[in-house]
Formats: sequence, structure tokens, C-alpha cells
Amino acid sequence: MTKSRDPEEPSIERRRFLQHGTLAGAAAIIGSSASDKSQSQEITEETASRPVAPVMTAEDEAAPPAHAQVMSADERSGSDFMVDVFQSLEFDYICANPGSSFRGLHESIINYGGNEHPELITCCHEESSVAMAHGYFKAEGKPLAVMAHGTVGLQHAAMAIYNAWCDRVPVYLILGNHNDAALRRAAEWYHGVQDAADMVRDYVKWDDTPWSLEHFAESAVRAYKVSMTPPMAPVVLVVDGHLQEAPIPIDSGLHTPKLTIPTPPQGDSGAVEEAAQMLVNAEFPVLVADRAARTPEGMFLLIELAETLQAAVIDGGSRLNFPTRHPLNQTHRAGNGAPPINREIISQADVILGLEVMDFWSTVNSLRDQLHRSVSRVAKPDAKLISITTGDLYIRSNYQDFRRMQEVDLAIAADAEATLPALIEAVKRLSTRPRRRVFEARGEKLAEASRLTEENTRIAASYAWNASPISTARLCSEIWEKIKNEDWSLVSSYYSDGGGWPRRLWDFDKPYQWLGHAGGGGIGYGAPASVGGALANRRHGRFSVSIQTDGDLMYAPGVLWTAAHHRIPLLSVMNNNRAYHMEMMHVQRMCNARNRGVDRANIGNELVDPNIDYAQMVRGLGVYTEGPIDNPVDLGPALERAIAVVKRGEPALVDVITQVR
Repeated sequence: MTKSRDPEEPSIERRRFLQHGTLAGAAAIIGSSASDKSQSQEITEETASRPVAPVMTAEDEAAPPAHAQVMSADERSGSDFMVDVFQSLEFDYICANPGSSFRGLHESIINYGGNEHPELITCCHEESSVAMAHGYFKAEGKPLAVMAHGTVGLQHAAMAIYNAWCDRVPVYLILGNHNDAALRRAAEWYHGVQDAADMVRDYVKWDDTPWSLEHFAESAVRAYKVSMTPPMAPVVLVVDGHLQEAPIPIDSGLHTPKLTIPTPPQGDSGAVEEAAQMLVNAEFPVLVADRAARTPEGMFLLIELAETLQAAVIDGGSRLNFPTRHPLNQTHRAGNGAPPINREIISQADVILGLEVMDFWSTVNSLRDQLHRSVSRVAKPDAKLISITTGDLYIRSNYQDFRRMQEVDLAIAADAEATLPALIEAVKRLSTRPRRRVFEARGEKLAEASRLTEENTRIAASYAWNASPISTARLCSEIWEKIKNEDWSLVSSYYSDGGGWPRRLWDFDKPYQWLGHAGGGGIGYGAPASVGGALANRRHGRFSVSIQTDGDLMYAPGVLWTAAHHRIPLLSVMNNNRAYHMEMMHVQRMCNARNRGVDRANIGNELVDPNIDYAQMVRGLGVYTEGPIDNPVDLGPALERAIAVVKRGEPALVDVITQVR
């Protein structure tokens, strides 16, 4: 039988622990640090039962530990100079999950740099840091820097770097490392590496490991310049820990090179003239744009070219190249949401101009994904194909992001946006009055086709309007009704947008209203890229909205804590179909091909049993939430309440249970 004990009486075990364990050690420390200035306290049963604070005089507290090394008044750290260089590049933000390999640079940013330009954005995962930079660039048009810790940080970041590489987006990655093995602490061995950038070298445009601060300054400026020169892509700068932390004289005379971004390459004048002649003489030219709108000016140039020719336009969706409700926009004329290629229009074309099209082959051909795959030509056999792209200027061998080779009649290796002014001028000069009458008649037919498409789209969106779970068309329609009068920006990927409904129903006419997709198709991009886009939009007062898929958010939901912590206003609306549904359809395709039925295709693809309560989960991250909502009547009022929160400058999430398509 166990003997009861007075709860106020300290146990012998606890008293013995305090006498011989940590408290005894604390007493020894006090005695050694205070020397003969204070007397050791006797450990009694009474003193052992209550906390004992160390006894230290004001003089002791002011004195640095005997072993500490501090810089003298005429010295500063190497990382202070690094901050000077980064400020010359005008970085507004730098994202990081903290790591000891860049602790020197971290300290310089927050103290020497005052945590301004760049301001440190605290992230919970390196993949989120890079994806935030990805989304930020596509909203702002300038890079956001990222710091990552040694081997482990880079491995976490790798997928997001690959997405940015495939999407040709400049991400400026600063990788901490300890190059000198003789000076590594224990943990710095498995967090250090001989060639730090090797793991991602196949999918970055340039990397370097500076061995001096002068070398660092040149490489830092070069990295920015390389990343921002089309074709744009991520770069990696490996920053040695000892180079960051070692002291240097204040008057070291280190120089920061001037940044000059090269003018993007324009197409050869003779080739541009030939392309213009082909377009002017065409009976049914089609303009296909994918990454053409490199800056906001790109959209307006494409509008001018299309209206001059009264030509059909198909927007591939990697950027917002063309207004969705423009009468010449024929992207969704067939009424389907994805892929965004109108094959009916392609089949009528006698000249097709591809502007930074990442997959020209799939624009004019079709691959039938069946048990026995087959290929068919969509475009006319005699259709003339013209390509203007920087993709011909730069290609790597290992990762197959460059797509299947397409034969063309005229290939112009140049930046499409930079080439458009000369092409427009040539088209206008070559357009005779009879040809302009042909253009006008063509434009009228295209405008009527566009009007019919909009009408059919509204009818299609009304199907299952009152269904529960909520249809993706109603989800997108309800969001549009609430935000259409705002200066809005859809910052999520089109993989998240519910079958293409936003671009079919909403009026996109500003470049920042659509940020495109992940590039490499990596799940986990949507949530952090949306936060990055919202961070860029915050300074402009834009209302940021994300249609967030459930599987994507589960990769790294901590990025919503980043949004809450840094007061990044973002409305996240869950398109929660409780599955990786695209993968489920792939398994269903395999089941059908093997004649086994599709009733078990949900195994390994569903996110049920238990259902994930995103509202409850995200509430714990400091984000205002509502849901889960499966009654369409409740959706509108919930969105209104969440929008009010976002307008106060905070993130909000509405969890909506949706149909699978």
C-alpha cells in the first residue's frame, strides 16, 4: 500500500535532485563567478523547495565573459559589408528560416541594416521561402532574396527552386556554408558541403562561392544581373560563414560594383520584317502568348499587335498576357477550362506566331493519352509557324523542362516583349487599306465568337449551382461577386482555380491580377507563392485573394503563420475537395485501361478519415478563419466577413468543401 504524502512537503527525490543536480551546479557557478564578493548559500530543505536566483552584482553583469571576443571600435564584420551590397541592389525583403550558417548575415541585417531594405521575413520552411520569392516576383517584377542553411536548407528549398527554374523566374538564393573544414564546429560538418550549389546546379542559371569580400561584392551584383537578364532564372550565392563573421577594418576601402541590367535582346530586323509580312498576308493569323508579358508593358504591346491585325489571341497562362474579356481573346472559345489551348482556333490558322511559348509542340499537335499513345496534328499541315523566344538562347541538358522540339518556319531567338515594338511598326507599315478591311471583317467575327463563349460559360457555371458540396463554378462566382469592385489580384496558381473558372468568369485586365502557375508543377507552391504575391501587393493597396487547394496547403501550412506574423493581408479560400483529385483521375485512367473498374482509385489519393478541418488548423496559426462550409447559401456571408478582416490588414481563410471538378 502506498503511503500518502502531504502535497506541501517536498519529496526526498526532488530535494536530493536539487541538492546534487542542477541547483548545486548553479551554486557552484555563483560561487565561481562572484568569487569572494558573495558567500555561497547553504542548501537547506527550506531553500531547496523554492527557486533560487543567481546572485550577481551590477559590476558582474556589465563585464563580458572572460572568454568572449568582441570587435574593437575600428572594426566591423564582413556581413555588415554584405548588407551594404544587398542594399545597393535594393532588395525590399529577404525570406529565411533561421540557420546558423548565415547567423552573421542575419545579425547584420537586423542590427547594422536596421531590418530595413531588406526586411527579414520569418518563414517556417525553406521551400516556402523560395516559393514566396517566386510569387513576389510575378506580382512586383523584382526579386526577393532568400537565405538557406547549408546542406539541409538547400535540400528543403530544392523543389521550389526547380519550380522557379521551369517558370523562368529570378530567385536570389543566399546559401550559408562553412568552406574551411579546419574551422567547422561539429554540426557544421553535416550541414556543410564541399560544393554547396552542386545539388541544384542543373536548374539554376548561375552560382558562385566567393572567397573574399571583394569577390563577394562582384558576384552578388553579377548574380542579380544574370538572374534578371532574359531568360530569367534562379541564382545561388554561397556565402562562407567565416567570411561573414570575421572582423574587417571600418576603412577597408571595399568597393561595390554598379548594377547595370542589360537591355533584353531584340529580334533581327530582317527576320522581324519577314514575320510581319507573313502576319499581314495571313487570312487567319493566331497569336499564342505564354511568357510574353515579362513586364506590365508586355500586355499593352500584345493588345496593340492583336488589334492592328484583328487576330485571334490564345493566352497560355504562364503570365497574364492578354485581357480575358477582350473580344479577340479566343483562349476558351471551346468552353473548356484546361489546358488553355483552343484547338478549334489553332486548326483554322494559316499563320501561328508563338511568343515565349514554352510548349509550341503541344500548341499545334495533340498527344492522346491512352493505353497506346498516339499523336495527331491539330494545325493545318501547311500552316506557317513563327517563334519568338529567349528559350532558343539558353537550354540545359538534364532536366527536361524544354519540351518536345517543334519545327517552325521562322525562329527568332530574342525576347518577345522587346521585339514587339519593331514587329508592330512593321505590321502597320505593311498593312494596306484593302488588308485593313480584311482585318476588320475578321475582328467582327472573332468578337461575336467571344460574345457567344461568355454566354455559354455563364450557362455552364449555373449547373449544380445549389449543390452540396459546393461546385467550383459557384465558388469562383461568389468570390468574384465580392471582390470585383476592389483593386484585386488572384495570387494563387491556376492549378488551384477550380477548372479554369476565374479566367472564364472574371474580368482580368491588369497584369498583376494573374500570376500564372508553379512552372515545374510542384505541389506545395500555391500557399507560399500566394503569400509572396500578397506581400508584393500590400504596398500597392491591392486586395489579394488565393483559391487554395487542400493537398497543396498540407505541404507547408506554416506559411500562413508568416502571413499572420508579418500582417500580410490575404484572403485564402479553400477549394477543399478532400483529395489529390488530379492524381485520382490518373489512377482511374489506369484502372480503365486495365479493365479493373474505378471503385478503388480513391485509395492513396483521398484526404479523408479523418477529414482535415483547415479552419481549426489555421486558427492556431493566428489567422482568422471560417468553415468548413458545404452549404452554398452560407458561402457569400462568410466571404464578406473574411474580406472585412483582410481589409484591416490581416490574413483570413474560409474553408469551403467543394465538388471534385
